[in-house]
This record gives sequence, C-alpha cells and structure tokens, in this order.
Amino acid sequence: HTPDGAQADACFTTQPGLACTMMVADCLPVLLCDARGGDQARVGAAHAGWRGLAGAASDTGEGVLEALVAHFDPAHTLAWLGPCIGPQAFEVGADVRAAFLRADPGAEALFVPAAADAGRAPGAGVKWFANLPGLARRRLAALGILRVHGNDGTPAWCTVANPSLFFSHRRDRVSGRLAASVWLA
Repeated sequence: HTPDGAQADACFTTQPGLACTMMVADCLPVLLCDARGGDQARVGAAHAGWRGLAGAASDTGEGVLEALVAHFDPAHTLAWLGPCIGPQAFEVGADVRAAFLRADPGAEALFVPAAADAGRAPGAGVKWFANLPGLARRRLAALGILRVHGNDGTPAWCTVANPSLFFSHRRDRVSGRLAASVWLA
C-alpha cells in the first residue's frame, strides 16, 4: 500500500481494480498473487534490480522480495517473473557476486566468469555474468514460494538480446521503461 503517485520498489493491494505496476529498464519485474482469491485476494509487484534483490540497499540485508512477501502467505502465492537482462548479458563485478553470496552461498552456480576472466580467481576487476531470474527464483524458494512462472533465464526472456520485443537501456543507451502490472478484477 502506497499513497497515490508514490514511487517504491514494491507494492501490493487488496483493492479490486487498482493495478500494482512496476516500471523497469533491464531489471526484473516480479508479480505476485494469492491463488486462493476471495477474502485472501491480494496482488503485488516488485522492481528487482540487483541491489534490491540482494538486500544491498537495506540496513537489515532484507531484499525487496522479502519485504513484499511479508504481506503474502507463501504457501498460497504464485509468482511471475517478467523479462530482464539475461544471464548471457548481465555482467557484474565481484562486489555484486559477493553481495548475493553473503546471504546465500548456494547462489554461486548462478554466476559464470566472463570469458576474459575464465579461470581467474575471484578478486578485484574480475567480471561475472549473473543470472538475475535464477537469483530471484532462489530468493522466492527460500521464502516458501515454489510456484514461479515466466522468465526462466533463457535468451527468449532477455531484454538485451531481443530488440524487436523489449526495451533495454543497456543495449540502446537511451532512457525508457517496460511496465509490468497485476490487479484484482
């Protein structure tokens, strides 16, 4: 719940007809809904960039998905991941990788050394390709949300690799956004 016109990295509602909308460039939009409907009906949306997803922007280390899922019953929640920069295009530094591994050492498999860095030990200057939808799926699973649909990290979902389908700030170097919305009918 946010005031009209407020900007946030996550929102939810129980009010029919009110859309939760996230604007993203190459970050991952995550939409949630309670599968029970009725009195439990609620939907939510999150803007999952690497900082928010890893909890790097939070004093508590809690990420944007943890903050949003706190308003849902994970056992009855469905998630949908939208298009984002794919694992073959999302090059990050060792600091980003370290931020995820601090919270979840098992996420190591979702980071692949960039070609120029293959075989080098992690350290300053080393670059990695990060699987943002894979990292989100791990965070959601850790929160008890196992029914996750949409972006599976394949090239078809990559904003950078599909110029005829998706906007990409990294690819086009111009400002713009994609919108992902969810609402109760």
